[in-house]
Amino acid sequence: MDTIDELLANNRAFADSLPAAHLDVRPRRRLAIVTCMDSRLDVFAALGLRDGEAHILRNAGGVITDDVIRSLAVSQRRLGTREVMLVHHTDCGMLALSDDGFRAELLQATGVAPAFAIESFSDVDADVRQSVLRVRRSSFVPHRDLVRGFVYDVDSHRLREVEVEVEPDGHR
Repeated sequence: MDTIDELLANNRAFADSLPAAHLDVRPRRRLAIVTCMDSRLDVFAALGLRDGEAHILRNAGGVITDDVIRSLAVSQRRLGTREVMLVHHTDCGMLALSDDGFRAELLQATGVAPAFAIESFSDVDADVRQSVLRVRRSSFVPHRDLVRGFVYDVDSHRLREVEVEVEPDGHR
């Protein structure tokens, strides 16, 4: 049995153990969380969330890309979220990359330079600040006053807030 078949069996057991229920597509807490794809981050457990309470958007590094802005725009404009929580973490794989080095590696391996930005970073706090500002400055995201950024420590499992200065337009 391969890994996917094993996971399908796990899903059958999981689904069979739950009562039939339908959750609203709109998150109850009106919250969207942007975080890294790292498998050590169990966002629901770490934040005490239940199914149906928040949108979780994940990518390498938890960076704010055009696609994340697209998802946040849908989340807020169509599905009622009002707050955005950004969660980066210690020991992130994106800290070990360089944009130019990884771009060159992909070009060598495939013969094509990627059209997407790599978005590596060397300072997790600075990247959290940049990510918060990208959300706050996007006109596609209408509710930008409650955008906060954090670093999750993968060893202690604790969150630490990263302070971002108030911008001249009043966005925190």
